[in-house]
Amino acid sequence: MTPIVWRSAQPGDEESLSLLGQATFLATFAFDHPGPALIRFLKELHSPEFYAAKLADPDVDIIIGETPLGAPVAYAMLCPPEHSDFQRDGDWELKRIYLLGPWQGGGNGAALLQHAIDIAHKRQARRLLLAVYENNDRAIGFYRKHGFAKIGDTIFMVDDVEFSDMLLARDMTM
Repeated sequence: MTPIVWRSAQPGDEESLSLLGQATFLATFAFDHPGPALIRFLKELHSPEFYAAKLADPDVDIIIGETPLGAPVAYAMLCPPEHSDFQRDGDWELKRIYLLGPWQGGGNGAALLQHAIDIAHKRQARRLLLAVYENNDRAIGFYRKHGFAKIGDTIFMVDDVEFSDMLLARDMTM
């Protein structure tokens, strides 16, 4: 397996993040998300413009993983939480954590998650939140293994189609 080189994403990485976000989301969710809504969602919320705005926002941290030749294979994005019904002071959200299939396993997901946890610690987060699709059993098991527990349910919109997500949290004070 080609090793992953981790770094903070910078302005200029928006094309890589866009392609990676689109590829991983499509590969993961095409089996049960309606095609037209999925394509519209990817064009809007995984566009280079979306990532350029996130990279310019001082409240957003993005870690990117690349092959030694610079091909993007993973990223995670942390930001202030968007789940007002569940959030507390000191919460941060792991808004996106994506890893291309061939790099899953072998500790790469755990390494990416650890980078995100390290960023949350630097942000002095008391809790790290994340939403995960309720039918993504593999991801749910991974997050539970790494200290996340369910705190509620939320809706995730893919264009105009609703999907049920579980909202998980990990205590960062331990």
